[in-house]
Amino acid sequence: MSRVASNPITLPKGVEVNINGQDVSVKGPKGNMAMALHPSVGLQQEDGVLTVQAAEGQARAMAGTMRALLNNLVIGVTDGFERKLELVGVGYRAQAQGSKLTLSLGFSHPVEYQVPEGVTVETPSQTEIVIKGSDKQKVGQVAAEIRAYRPPEPYKGKGVRYSDERVVRKEAKKA
Repeated sequence: MSRVASNPITLPKGVEVNINGQDVSVKGPKGNMAMALHPSVGLQQEDGVLTVQAAEGQARAMAGTMRALLNNLVIGVTDGFERKLELVGVGYRAQAQGSKLTLSLGFSHPVEYQVPEGVTVETPSQTEIVIKGSDKQKVGQVAAEIRAYRPPEPYKGKGVRYSDERVVRKEAKKA
């Protein structure tokens, strides 16, 4: 059985948490974020430490989920989240221009991806994409949508992949 909910969340300096019933808002140096707690979960703040309590037995799983989401809010407003993508393949390029990412992925046309608000995309080189933001879910969703244009294929390994992704290569068919 998981004991995630029993771990307290320590608040770093410069982070304010406002609890209004089931609504929680977190304010930090990288912005403001808010979320609604599940009705069966309670939250207490004492001396810069947040603790999550479950109301009844079945709510323990939800308390662990809420604790993880609250921790992601605190990390998001202090440090933020980052996901790196790599483009592998001849002629595969990426170029960020403001809130638009232009990808050349071997199609007959360039793919243009409109970056949602709250997420920034940088291209340190033509084959690297760095996605940054304070919302972990949004950063992961943007990375998954960009990767979905050309996921890595198993024979040559070409495509868009996460920087820590390991692509298992297959051997070509033999006649």
